[in-house]
Amino acid sequence: MILDRIDNAARYYALHPGFRPAFEHLKTLNLPALEDGRHEVDGDRVFMILMHRRGKGTDNTKLESHMRYIDVQCTISGTDLVGWKNLAECAAGGQGYNGEKDVEFYPGKSDVWIKTPPGTFAVFFPEDVHAPLGSEDDLFKVVIKIAVDW
Repeated sequence: MILDRIDNAARYYALHPGFRPAFEHLKTLNLPALEDGRHEVDGDRVFMILMHRRGKGTDNTKLESHMRYIDVQCTISGTDLVGWKNLAECAAGGQGYNGEKDVEFYPGKSDVWIKTPPGTFAVFFPEDVHAPLGSEDDLFKVVIKIAVDW
């Protein structure tokens, strides 16, 4: 897991070939002018999901992980709280992995809550189970999905 400011994103380009096109594209967008939903950057290899929504509060979030995509949670306005737990510490007991939606949900609660104010991003790799939308703020977020297998 990585937590940093969007202004520092270039520091992470060497970690994965999808980071550069994702963050460079994000910097060019007029985000307030875009509609919520999916916006492609590089087909299914890199895409963004824009969302305006109210947070659920920490008691109402679900732990989730993704196997095919790295999840980059970018907060544009509002302050989110994103929960984190290592995959190895998560108990089985959910409905299992949904390959079509690339998500698995887990019972239990996050070990750590990470505050992500405007201008920050948090990167969650497949071993990083996370629980987004833990704040109760009105949020504008961009979730960047980057294919693990390039």
